Amino acid sequence: MASTSTPLTLPVLPLDDEVVLPGMVVPLDLNDTEVRAAVEAAQAAARSSGDSKPKVLLVPRIDGTYANIGVLGTVEQVGRLADGDPGALIRGRDRVRIGAGTTGPGAALWVEGLTVEETVPEPLPGAVTELVKEYKALATNWLKKRGAWQVVDRVQQIEGVSALADNSGYSPFLTTAQKVELLETADPVERLKLATAQLREHLAEQDVAETIAKDVQEGVDKQQREFLLRRQLEAVRKELRELNGDSKDAAEASDDYRARVEAADLPENVREAALKEVDKLERSSDQSPEGSWIRTWLDTVLELPWNERTEDAYDIKGAREVLDAEHFGLDDVKERITEYLAVRKRRADRGLGVVGGRRGGAVLALVGPPGVGKTSLGESVAHAMGRKFVRVALGGVRDEAEIRGHRRTYVGALPGRIVRAVKEAGSMNPVVLLDEIDKVGSDFRGDPAAALLEVLDPAQNHTFRDHYLEVELDLSDVVFLATANVLEAIPEALLDRMDLVRLDGYTEDEKVVIARDHLLPRQLDRAGLAEDEVVIDEEALRKLAGEYTREAGVRNLERAVTRVLRKVAAQHELGERELPFTVTPDDLRGLVGRPHHVPESAQDPAERRTAVPGVATGLAVTGAGGDVLFVEASLADPETGASGLTLTGQLGDVMKESAQIALSFLRSHGAELELPVGDLKDRGAHIHFPAGAVPKDGPSAGVTMTTALASLLSGRLVRTDVAMTGEVSLTGRVLPIGGVKQKLLAAHRAGITTVIIPKRNEADLDDVPAEVLEKLDVHPVTDVRQVLELALAPAGLEVPVAA
Repeated sequence: MASTSTPLTLPVLPLDDEVVLPGMVVPLDLNDTEVRAAVEAAQAAARSSGDSKPKVLLVPRIDGTYANIGVLGTVEQVGRLADGDPGALIRGRDRVRIGAGTTGPGAALWVEGLTVEETVPEPLPGAVTELVKEYKALATNWLKKRGAWQVVDRVQQIEGVSALADNSGYSPFLTTAQKVELLETADPVERLKLATAQLREHLAEQDVAETIAKDVQEGVDKQQREFLLRRQLEAVRKELRELNGDSKDAAEASDDYRARVEAADLPENVREAALKEVDKLERSSDQSPEGSWIRTWLDTVLELPWNERTEDAYDIKGAREVLDAEHFGLDDVKERITEYLAVRKRRADRGLGVVGGRRGGAVLALVGPPGVGKTSLGESVAHAMGRKFVRVALGGVRDEAEIRGHRRTYVGALPGRIVRAVKEAGSMNPVVLLDEIDKVGSDFRGDPAAALLEVLDPAQNHTFRDHYLEVELDLSDVVFLATANVLEAIPEALLDRMDLVRLDGYTEDEKVVIARDHLLPRQLDRAGLAEDEVVIDEEALRKLAGEYTREAGVRNLERAVTRVLRKVAAQHELGERELPFTVTPDDLRGLVGRPHHVPESAQDPAERRTAVPGVATGLAVTGAGGDVLFVEASLADPETGASGLTLTGQLGDVMKESAQIALSFLRSHGAELELPVGDLKDRGAHIHFPAGAVPKDGPSAGVTMTTALASLLSGRLVRTDVAMTGEVSLTGRVLPIGGVKQKLLAAHRAGITTVIIPKRNEADLDDVPAEVLEKLDVHPVTDVRQVLELALAPAGLEVPVAA
């Protein structure tokens, strides 16, 4: 409880960033103008009023602002301070609530005020008594830690609650704001609670600081002790080495490793792990096999380029020119690499090289048939970006440890192929080509494709952890290029982590350009021929691409060119041919034999496969790209009693179901299509897909089988220049399929001029090269009736006899 009384008029003695509480005795420097003015004014007032001691009002001034409460102080003595300067000794008496300003003698500021009288219940309640005991115990504890034993007795002798609380004003650890709060708290019990809380908090902080200091000192002592023990151990080992006649021991090797680790530019977590292994090496004996394992691990860690990175070439136009010079076509991949470099350049310009601990790597999946340049493209990408290139062959890999590495508990353990690739590249941002990722297998040793999930996930690979290293390796700046022939062979979860780029093969014109600009110069060098000694003209190259090879890529074309050059070189050495020599289309038969792939349109009409009813030309996608597929249908003789549907040619379940749908559609719509479907009830139907040794499946042959059966029943031939693809439904709808680009390229290679595709696949024509579309008459259809109208020759056309 507190009440106000006793009005006073006092000169103000401001205290800058300092607080005096009642009961405190403080010396003040009279060199301060305001302090001198207040003391002199108080002395003048005391002389006039007859008071024995001058009185001043001690008011804290914080940042130029006066507090609402001050302390009545009496000037006990005026004299010299310890340093010889004039000073005054002032004792705090009572709290004074500051009122309005007034006038008085001297240059000091005078104010009116009211003393704050404090009341404490008598006797003290139990809670207040416990509070007093707690404060005295805390204060005693703090004073003993500082060695102030004399002050301990003084604190113990303080009886009043208010005096005990105000005694905390001497505490040097209290801030000015905390002291002002004590000054402005009028109730003695509340003030003692506040002082106790402040003292308790300080002691807790002091305990933490002492604990930290103790830990630091113990650490220093441990290091000193460890240093001495190591010196002693080194001396003992030296004596043993001299005794045994050895020139070098494990201690010197471990010291060498410690120096190498400390000198190496390693990430902090890697350095800690390496030093732990060095400690193990120092404790191991010379005969222990563990020492050899640790040295191998340390060598591997020290050889990795933890902080080495090559600077990317941000000349976007120059990078595109490099890609164009080394590879013809493949615009999708080139655009993707160009986009990646452009984004990297902008991130570097804005200082966004690392975002969220991840750098700007890329993961691309290049899917396409063999020979289209997927593997060689990786080296060109590295060249264009100015990065190191490493190839990792994954074909036939079945052990998960090949990717993640072996545990070090195994004899002969090694890091995985990814870590070895980074080590081989010598930088943390190489271009890594994961070749033949679709050929990865799995068995009892694990699934390597599952291990690749972390490697190829941009959200995880910045903390890739190899089983051998057992430290985090940042792969987020690596450009991964994965190549595959069959998209379906890549696990879906793995494919979801990569940007898919399809390479569907080259057109005949592109093959000619590639052969002229890339394959021929390379093979001339390998054959030891100069460029002016043997020339293969473009028409000869075109005939090699179209009639001697039929592939999506250019690998067989390169072999054909090689064979031509070898033949010419051999004939020249035998004296049968003079150089220089120009190879023309007419020379090819004598050099490399007859053509292997003659277009159907170039054969004699009676020898064509569609020269009889019941044969239709379809389009399919294989691991080697698109291909032309012939479908043959026949009806059994009624006298055999055969019925139903027979399917041959190693067909899958989906293709068998498509044949059943085609047959059911013709049976239900035969009258509408003017077909003698009664024959289908009495005679068994047989559908065969030639190349019986090759497994086949998929729904896209539905329209082809329907057309073959309709041709057989109607007796109308299927046009030789027409090929088709599309899934058929029971109602005759033509449904969309995949691989349109590959199928159209195959039709173009085979000499087909008219192609029928589903209407809903019309948008896929944007991916087909313009020069191919110019030579093909593509008909998007929605119904089988449109297919039959386009594919079947007019009725009444004479049916030639098949050879």
